[in-house]
Amino acid sequence: MDNLVKKHRIFRESDFSVIMVMMKKYHKTGGKIGKPAYRTPSSFRGRVFKAVSSIPRGKVLTYREVAKRAGNPGASRAVGNLLKQNYDPKMPCHRVVRADGKIGGYNRGEKLKVKKLKEEGII
Repeated sequence: MDNLVKKHRIFRESDFSVIMVMMKKYHKTGGKIGKPAYRTPSSFRGRVFKAVSSIPRGKVLTYREVAKRAGNPGASRAVGNLLKQNYDPKMPCHRVVRADGKIGGYNRGEKLKVKKLKEEGII
C-alpha cells in the first residue's frame, strides 16, 4: 500500500508549503499580480492623513471633502473617527470642519479648535 501511495504521489512533502504560500497569495490578489485586491484600513488612514496634511494654513475642508480626496466619498464618519484618534501635533486636524458649517469635534477640545481657527483667520 505504501508503495502505491509513493508511486502515485504528484508532489513531494516539501512542495506542500510552497503550494500553500501560492494559494494564500492567490486568495489575497484574486490571481492578479501586483497590489492586493482588498483594501487595508491602514491604506485609507494614510490617504486621509495625506489629504489633511495638505490643507494649507487659512483654509478648511469638510469631512466629506477629505473622504473624497482619500478615495471613499461615503466615509466622512470614518474620517472623523480617524482624526479623533490622531494626537500628532503636526497634523492640522483642526482644519477639518462639518459640512453644515459647524466647527465639529476635536480630540483636544472644541475650544482649542476654535482658538486655532481664529489664529489662522478662518473664523
